[in-house]
Amino acid sequence: MLTIGKLAAACDVGVETVRFYQRKELLDTPASEGGVRQYGNEDLRRLRFIRKAQAAGFSLAEIRELIGLDASHDHHRARELARTRVEALDARILELQQARDSLKQLAADCEADDSGPCPILESFGV
Repeated sequence: MLTIGKLAAACDVGVETVRFYQRKELLDTPASEGGVRQYGNEDLRRLRFIRKAQAAGFSLAEIRELIGLDASHDHHRARELARTRVEALDARILELQQARDSLKQLAADCEADDSGPCPILESFGV
């Protein structure tokens, strides 16, 4: 059994993060025993799941749905959510690659000619 502080530390988050997830009903709030709430392995597993899902870019609403799917073993819907998330990530990756390529070109243009306005600053409307 873990206290809220030890649960938070085990997942490298703050106590307020645990409380936030409880308010959002992603984590259960255990009954207080002797003034101290005790968290178990399932709470630890759930908190790790939430953190990994967030790192993958899922919203809290999507995470709530994924938690429900875990209980119902709805693989089809879980795959659907994952595929949708992958598509969004692919679009974001493409956008970031285009931004990187644009900045590389601007930096090369800036380096090639030090006279006149800076191409980087000009492109940002400065």
